[in-house]
Amino acid sequence: MQLRKMDHTALVVHDLEQSRWFYGDVLGMQEIPRPSNFTFGGCWFQGPGFQLHLILKRDTTAPAGFADAGEAVYRGLAHHIAFEVADLDAALAHLKAHHIKIIGGPMPRGDGVIQSYVSDPSGNFLEFFMCDPNSTLQVEERSAVRKSP
Repeated sequence: MQLRKMDHTALVVHDLEQSRWFYGDVLGMQEIPRPSNFTFGGCWFQGPGFQLHLILKRDTTAPAGFADAGEAVYRGLAHHIAFEVADLDAALAHLKAHHIKIIGGPMPRGDGVIQSYVSDPSGNFLEFFMCDPNSTLQVEERSAVRKSP
């Protein structure tokens, strides 16, 4: 089997309007139409090369948010979605300006990347990262590491 790309991720959320604000206004993703036959609450967002599908908690038995991993959460050792940004400091300042608490990082990942963590309004765990301009690892080396099984 050869995978072509990751198309979308789905998250369960408690409050659809709060989540619309976070993913639309704070992160700047564009809300797009969902199929008209969907009878459950939710909304879809388009990002650069991917979609994010939000499902309203009251319409599913799946849990919303992140199950507490204790101290591991501060190091990113949990289920999460990662977004690459051009400037991590600017991204963190933007999140803080919207009263989003930074719960981990910024810290080096060890492969030429600096990362930081936040939770969305429903407690879903998100990573924001950028390539470290001071890293001695070359772009090709980082790509090779990501492709390794």
